[in-house]
Amino acid sequence: MPFRITVLQPFRRVGVAFVAAVGRLDKSLSPSDTINRLRQYNFTFSDSAYLFDISLATFWLYIMEAPFLFKLMIPILYTVALLIPLTSQFFLPATPILLYLLSFFSSKYIPKEYRPTPSVVLLPTLESVLYGANVSDILTRFTHPILDILAWVPYGVGHYVIPFIVAAFLWLFRPKESLRYWSRAFGFMNLTGVLIQLVFPCAAPWYELIYGLTPADYSIRGSPGGLARIDRLFHSNGYTAAFSNSPLVFGAFPSLHAASATMEALFMSHFFPQTTKYVFVYAAVLYWATMYLTHHYLVDVVGGSCLAVTFFYLMMPEELKSPTAATSPPGALGASSYRSKYEIYDLDEPRGRGHRRGPRSNGAIMRDAEAFELEGLSDAESESEMDITFRSPVVPDSAPASAVPLVKNLNGGGRASPTKKSHRHTASIASLIRAEERGEEGWSPIGSSFAFPPTPTRPQTFEEGRGAGART
Repeated sequence: MPFRITVLQPFRRVGVAFVAAVGRLDKSLSPSDTINRLRQYNFTFSDSAYLFDISLATFWLYIMEAPFLFKLMIPILYTVALLIPLTSQFFLPATPILLYLLSFFSSKYIPKEYRPTPSVVLLPTLESVLYGANVSDILTRFTHPILDILAWVPYGVGHYVIPFIVAAFLWLFRPKESLRYWSRAFGFMNLTGVLIQLVFPCAAPWYELIYGLTPADYSIRGSPGGLARIDRLFHSNGYTAAFSNSPLVFGAFPSLHAASATMEALFMSHFFPQTTKYVFVYAAVLYWATMYLTHHYLVDVVGGSCLAVTFFYLMMPEELKSPTAATSPPGALGASSYRSKYEIYDLDEPRGRGHRRGPRSNGAIMRDAEAFELEGLSDAESESEMDITFRSPVVPDSAPASAVPLVKNLNGGGRASPTKKSHRHTASIASLIRAEERGEEGWSPIGSSFAFPPTPTRPQTFEEGRGAGART
């Protein structure tokens, strides 16, 4: 039982965060709402960056060798996505990433006469001068299927999946500004890397292994390098086909694989400090994989990492620099600021059924729900999980009628249900027990305007008794 709860607890928390995140979305489908917001928006100088985005996107669409209607549909669909509030929440922050993808896939349409001559000797020479040896060549001299798989997982799978995971965790568990920050930093970092590769084309180590140091030209097709062994291992042709048709054959420097891994590690360590040692181990394995698979030199890895560090700190908003602000949940409401009903009434917080849940009881789940702005869910969680009926008074059949309102009759009879799990009875009684103390705070259920009838004297009691006897 404890093991099952320990395994399911992370998934349960993700589910709570997902429900809260969906609830925070603007679900409007009316473009007029977006137009009204644009009319009320005060444009600043920083918004001029969108002019650069529009100009660059127009250039790539212009040189793209595709039917005119197809090229026209791209800006039309993007504009529609921005006008609808529900979709604009995702497409507007993702603009730098979309621009990077458009630049990468459209770069192959640049006429060859306008492209610089690819460099073949520069990178291996720099590597020998800076590090005393061709490190990437040393790492590729011994290969093994286990090493191939160990390199393939981060390079051929993680590189395309991890960015979505980082974005999802930022959306679920951190302030909305963190997701916008991720989109800008990750998108502009990759866009800058593509532009550098276009202006400064360099051959990868696989070219040196196949063609030596002979001059290169743009008629040469790309190669999967060490990933060809993965194709043979799985009896497929996916990586060979993908890299043979790569739009950037001579894009060795800087390594965008290394840049992406570094950016992911920086974000996770900043917004989720408990993952720091794991994410940097992943980044280190990917650094090795880029060289082991003959796709990059060590100088490419260093250049990509420096590019990621630059954009991470250059584009970090002021409000997210503080570790406290970076690790705060959505809505900037810290879970530690939440006071449960048991803390308010100075009561012991139950540990849950079986008393085997460990230090994390349902009160912690309630605080999680409160942190994700799910107050209603916190009540539902507490009612479904917390068994505190031993605190609820059982009303006897002979109890005075004045005591019945203190206990919510759940079964229609004079007794409270012995199986219903609820904490509302305890809270109600505690509020009455401490009425005098709460009255000082100004919200006591028994205020100063409430007055008990005076206690009758003995003569008054006697006269009332005679009157009652006379009437009978």
